[in-house]
Amino acid sequence: MKRTDVSEKAAAYFSEGYNCAQSVLLAMSQHWRMADDLIPKIATGFGGGIGRCGSVCGALTGGVMAIGIKYGTNEPSGDKRKKAYELARDLLHRFERKHGSISCRELIGYDLSDPDQFAKAHESNVLEEKCSVYIREIVQAMLEFSNTST
Repeated sequence: MKRTDVSEKAAAYFSEGYNCAQSVLLAMSQHWRMADDLIPKIATGFGGGIGRCGSVCGALTGGVMAIGIKYGTNEPSGDKRKKAYELARDLLHRFERKHGSISCRELIGYDLSDPDQFAKAHESNVLEEKCSVYIREIVQAMLEFSNTST
């Protein structure tokens, strides 16, 4: 599958109603053919900056979870976690440099934990305009990592 197809698939999941973290994790796990009943369930609480609290961007946390799927370990070895840590750090730094923040609330300009602001965010179409961009960018970065990493 082409890189643009994977990022568009992630954006389509978001448009269907999956949250940002679920969308990234679903698209990447399918691209890597790593099916699991826990995906997208495991990413559910990360949307809207962790439970709509406006913390770390859900697309970013979805990317970090995808890194764990591809490069993580089931062993308690620090050495075996090294690659996942490097990639997660790189992903976070890239995102922060490009957008100036990793905070959902700062990125979209709304407090999604407030029902009125949540409604305003939907009315303004900011989630579709901004979050889909973040989702696509995270997926593109993940695809770059998988092309350069072993």
